[in-house]
Amino acid sequence: MRVYDFVDKALGKAIPYGVYDLAKDQGWVSVGISHDTAEFAVATMRAWWQKLGKPLYKHATDLYITADGGGSNGSRVRLWKTELQRLAKALHLTIQVSHFPPGTSKWNKIEHRMFSFISKNWRGRPLLDRVTVVNLIGNTKTKTGRKITARLDPKRYAKGRRVRDQELRRVNLQRDPFHGEWNYSILPRPLQNTELINAY
Repeated sequence: MRVYDFVDKALGKAIPYGVYDLAKDQGWVSVGISHDTAEFAVATMRAWWQKLGKPLYKHATDLYITADGGGSNGSRVRLWKTELQRLAKALHLTIQVSHFPPGTSKWNKIEHRMFSFISKNWRGRPLLDRVTVVNLIGNTKTKTGRKITARLDPKRYAKGRRVRDQELRRVNLQRDPFHGEWNYSILPRPLQNTELINAY
């Protein structure tokens, strides 16, 4: 399998990003074709909500996310927060986020309960193309009946998108009293210009 520095220009990339529903023991993986960005991460959550989450949680008012401290969904990534604001507004949900502190992401349940089984399922099988990757992920099963849905995300996400200070300030973010840099909520309605004066 060719990864990282050995990307096959003809076959392209296959970038998996997943959502794991602890309550229902279900997983969702979007396989991207361009870059692992915050926009791609949030698009994956949107796809999960539309296909699996909303039918299961029809009366939900909040969505709670645990995420690693770094990477495309890192606690310091501006684009992550602005994209979550767009998602909260579109879904009419308050999005609560808790990031794993630095060095502790190995305890993230998604690694142990989902991606570890995906790795076992495709062990020793050549990942020749994106269809193979999506099929192997989607056919991953466990003895407890865990289900994983996989789909290809054909959209191309641009690397290095910058978020201006003014755009970041519109995010209606409420920090938790306990380590607000890692724990916060994003409300569905973005802040307006008049509120920015009061908020900052």
